[in-house]
Amino acid sequence: MTTTKIHVLFFASAREAAGNISSIDIKLQPDKNDTKALRKILADTYPKLAYLVLDEDTMTLALNEEYVPSGEVLPLKDGDTIALIPPISGG
Repeated sequence: MTTTKIHVLFFASAREAAGNISSIDIKLQPDKNDTKALRKILADTYPKLAYLVLDEDTMTLALNEEYVPSGEVLPLKDGDTIALIPPISGG
C-alpha cells in the first residue's frame, strides 16, 4: 500500500501554535488518510496546537478550499490541500 501525500496550511493562531510554520507536506499511511486521523497526527506532532485542532467546533478544516462540516470525516487523497482555520476574533 502506498502513502497519501497532502499539503497542510496553517493560519493565524494555528500557525503560532505550530511554531510559526505556514505549511507542511505530510505523508499519511493508508489506514490514517482521513480528516479525523489528520487532526490526531497534527495534535501529536504539534502539542501546542492540540487544544485547537482536536476541537472540531474551534478549528475548522478546509479540504481543497471547501469547508469540512463539523463532525464529518472525509477521506484524503494524494495531492489534497488542508487548511487549518482557527476561530476569527475581532470586533
